[in-house]
Amino acid sequence: MSALRTRLSAILLAACLLFTGQALTAPDRAAAADPGYLMVHFTGEGAANQQMYLSHSTDGRHWNDLNGGGMVLRSTVGTQGVRDPALVRSPDGSKYWIIATDLCIDCGQNWDQAINNGSRNLVVWESTDLVTWSKPWLLNVAGAIPDGRNAWAPEAIWDPETKDYVLYWATNKPVNGVKKHRIYYAHTRDFRTLTTPQIYIERPGTQEIIDTQIVEMPTGVGDYRYVRASGDGQITLEGSNSILGTWTNLGNLSGIGLTGSQVEGPMWMKFRDRKEWTLYLDQYASGRGYMPVTTTDPSASSTYKLPASGSYNMGGTKKRHGSILNLTAAEESRVLARWANTPAKRLQSYNFQDRYVRHADFDVRIDQNITGPDAQFRLRPGLAGSGTVSFESVNYPGYFLRHSGSDFQLAYNDGTPQFAADATFRQVAGLADSNWSSFQSYNHPDRYIRHYAYQLRLDPITTATARSDATFRVTS
Repeated sequence: MSALRTRLSAILLAACLLFTGQALTAPDRAAAADPGYLMVHFTGEGAANQQMYLSHSTDGRHWNDLNGGGMVLRSTVGTQGVRDPALVRSPDGSKYWIIATDLCIDCGQNWDQAINNGSRNLVVWESTDLVTWSKPWLLNVAGAIPDGRNAWAPEAIWDPETKDYVLYWATNKPVNGVKKHRIYYAHTRDFRTLTTPQIYIERPGTQEIIDTQIVEMPTGVGDYRYVRASGDGQITLEGSNSILGTWTNLGNLSGIGLTGSQVEGPMWMKFRDRKEWTLYLDQYASGRGYMPVTTTDPSASSTYKLPASGSYNMGGTKKRHGSILNLTAAEESRVLARWANTPAKRLQSYNFQDRYVRHADFDVRIDQNITGPDAQFRLRPGLAGSGTVSFESVNYPGYFLRHSGSDFQLAYNDGTPQFAADATFRQVAGLADSNWSSFQSYNHPDRYIRHYAYQLRLDPITTATARSDATFRVTS
């Protein structure tokens, strides 16, 4: 009976928290039972680095790159580049969103253009499990701001007072003759529609503010329910008891030698097993990515400490302006399985050994001497059926080789059983050479992947030529 009472108490507590908007899976959760941490970030300049990357940590200080250090989401909308992502979990844990800056520096736009005539949109992905994500969409947040020039560095937090999300970001705009970045906010429930943007944070004179992130405090720590850190020439700390209420200046991090001329992109993380926080700061001026500073009270600037030498490791890729989520055991299990460090491979043709399977404009063929990411795939566990494989594109994560009729395409996984079956194959001994491989269709087992006139097809194999066409080597 005591075990039953304990279980019922837990259920009642969860119900109460959900009713008040303070769910156990609130976006800033950090419980001792949570096994690890997930960081979403970008890695630098250029089209490939300005995409979405994931890293995992068991202690919040030592990070491992997921997906072999490769991107996990690629923007195919707007500028086709993304920076400064925020990872948001709904209060009931049923949905997740990634919201990011629609910006691709040095791949179609320079900094002056991005500042003065950049995208007014944010890029948004949605998921119900942290592993299968929707296609991205554009959310126009600055279009309703008269003469707003861009939309940068978005963040969002659930507001229990309004029962929706406060979405906030920076927009460059002239006001009373002063053109600078200010923080604007709007309310949203689904990251598809939003209220009219309003100014949220503005610094005096010509001082700009671009980056800000809010963390909610547990009862008994500090004097404020919320603390925010902002990049505004300093890394300024402020406290408030309401997200949209009055904020009090709490000082900055200049006392430990860190100012806005050195670091930006503040990113909070609450340790799951103790009352201690890390504020990660992007060392943009020196090009070194994130470093952690720690505190036992985020509202007290005097408590922040620089890390001891060797006390942290950020992993193989550079981590830049992102967001950290404390993972439940179920979330962690899904994430680590989906983004396992599966090496990138190429598929070499048996009878045209200078040619490799590649995608071009989402069509699939074999071409000569292709070494770039268009010809690289990760052989994932099959989307349908055990003992099978599916071919995921390296430079378009979430896109798989899929047959449609007898033709092949690189297509986005829509999560349907039909897609899974069409994108799943059995790797068998090569039909022309048993030291190589052939790939039998999962849902049409009388057919195999083969090339014909250099195009990839799914066909029955009945001749010696077809057996050679259907034979490949999986190679690095």
